[in-house]
Amino acid sequence: MATPYPLLNSINEPSDLRALSADQLVEVCRELRSYELDILSQNPGHLGSSLGAVELSVALHYVFCTPYDRIVWDVGHQAYAHKILTGRRDSFDTLRRWGGLAGFPSPDESEYDTFPAGHASNSISAALGISVAAHLNKEPRHVVAVIGDGSMTGGLAFEGLNNASSFPNNLLIILNDNNMSIDANVGGLNKYFVDLSTSPSYNSVRYNVYKGLKKFHLIDEANKRNIVRINNSIKSFVSNNQSNFFDGLSLRYFGPIDGNNLPRLIEILQKIKNLRGPKLLHIRTTKGKGYPWAEKDPTVWHAPGRFNIVTGERLDKRKENDPPKYQDVFGKTLVEFADQDERIVGITPAMPSGCSMTYMMASHPTRSFDVGIAEGHAVTFAAGLAREGLIPFCNIYSSFAQRAYDQIIHDVCLPRYHVVFCFDRAGLVGEDGATHQGAYDLAYLSSIPNMIVASPRNEHQLRNLMLTAYKGQEGPMTIRYPRGKGVLSDWQNTPELLPIGKGELLHKGSKVAILSIGPIAKEVEAVIKRLKEEGKPTPSHYDMVFLKPLDTELLRSIGKEYDAIITVEDGCIHGGLGSAVLEFMSEEAFAIRTKRIGIPDQFIPHGTPEEQYKYCQMDAESIYKVFAQMIE
Repeated sequence: MATPYPLLNSINEPSDLRALSADQLVEVCRELRSYELDILSQNPGHLGSSLGAVELSVALHYVFCTPYDRIVWDVGHQAYAHKILTGRRDSFDTLRRWGGLAGFPSPDESEYDTFPAGHASNSISAALGISVAAHLNKEPRHVVAVIGDGSMTGGLAFEGLNNASSFPNNLLIILNDNNMSIDANVGGLNKYFVDLSTSPSYNSVRYNVYKGLKKFHLIDEANKRNIVRINNSIKSFVSNNQSNFFDGLSLRYFGPIDGNNLPRLIEILQKIKNLRGPKLLHIRTTKGKGYPWAEKDPTVWHAPGRFNIVTGERLDKRKENDPPKYQDVFGKTLVEFADQDERIVGITPAMPSGCSMTYMMASHPTRSFDVGIAEGHAVTFAAGLAREGLIPFCNIYSSFAQRAYDQIIHDVCLPRYHVVFCFDRAGLVGEDGATHQGAYDLAYLSSIPNMIVASPRNEHQLRNLMLTAYKGQEGPMTIRYPRGKGVLSDWQNTPELLPIGKGELLHKGSKVAILSIGPIAKEVEAVIKRLKEEGKPTPSHYDMVFLKPLDTELLRSIGKEYDAIITVEDGCIHGGLGSAVLEFMSEEAFAIRTKRIGIPDQFIPHGTPEEQYKYCQMDAESIYKVFAQMIE
């Protein structure tokens, strides 16, 4: 490593960190920020949250004996400093690259990564299980759950909070609040409350009162909630402090404190680490801490791509003639429709910029709803709107929609409400990796009665499908499309209604029919182009457009005409288009050779989309080889 990081260069594991002085720890934080900026400016990742959690990472590994003590991170955007401090400093420049470090904590990568942390809101439940296990195993293990304020909007987080005082455990929940206010602002009065709650004198009084009440059988040891409520009453009496939400859940609450004040954070953690029972420490941090551009605009600098550290200029800008992102086509098309029909509303669970619902929010703010990280709620909320005659466009990332599967079935498809689901980030998503691959939507949606499932091959077809979902049918319909750029610079066609469940012949060939769904059609088109240039026979190419309902008339004619079929999809190979075609051909008694191409039955690691396509043998070169084998 370069000389600007003398202290960081000496830390190969957290035990090295614990040998440093308080002043050196502050310098470690400075070096960590500088190192993250150096790497992330050239190898993009999640910047703002990771910069804000530097002091927290240092404090946790300084106060707790990791990896014996467990730290469970929520999501993982905030865990970059944690990775650097736990033996991955020299490989940090491989972050999110093929064969390199994952962008999120992964137990397969390091013993310090206690639990997978790609999706939000799971840390409290997981850490509670680990803490209860420590109690049952009679292990003096400390367990810490770190959750951001955004993740606190997820239903699973509230389920974990509600259950935390139900079983014997010593769980510490750290609420890393870098955006919203849950309690009064940090100040002198709050400092007094924190000092009171964590002071040995207060806790001695608290324990003596508890022993006295127990002696006279005025409390029941089995009722842990009542004990915590009595403790909170003592605190309220002594400090004249009103109870808050977490006290109501029978969690001992401490804070809020400045989470970027390292000495103060270490002091509080050392005071509360050995307190018995579940507890919550509320810290406030600044997203992008230490980098002015990121502090000023944390949304833009959440994941800014490559940038110039000195000037703050972002380097990965869209070129003038580049095709737009699919998400932008969705967002602008939704505004077009909403301008014409007041029944149209937009819903997103905490991803307005990521899915481009921001266009709708700017044009029709009263008809746009960001419900926070709460996918299940987003779906049922949409169902309620549809019940009263509105037409909700509910936009969710494909992998996150998995968490709303029951609501899609029970609250939308069963009553057949007119909800339009737009699943962004469908298929292979690149550097976000295994936790974010939108691999399963085709399979899990096609099994649900009343659901229509479609995928556009380009931007024009996306607009056509959005119009079809809005005006061409009256029940639930899902449109899934990938992350990133499309293929058409001239994307603003006049949308047309498409016939439900009908495919399209794109190229007429012979002997072999290739059936694709979605934007992966471009890989097939590249194969046909190459075969033409080589003067070789070409396959026919059909865009199925709809997985459900299948174009059975088209499939029947294909079964009669061709010697072999190749199905191509950017989804899991089991249960998707290929499986549906095989089932149909079997039921119709067509003895036709069929080869399925899609995402294999494994979790696909992070890397560029091109690397992932090649690995899954879904790229044009792999399809070319399969076709060559089929015609031999």
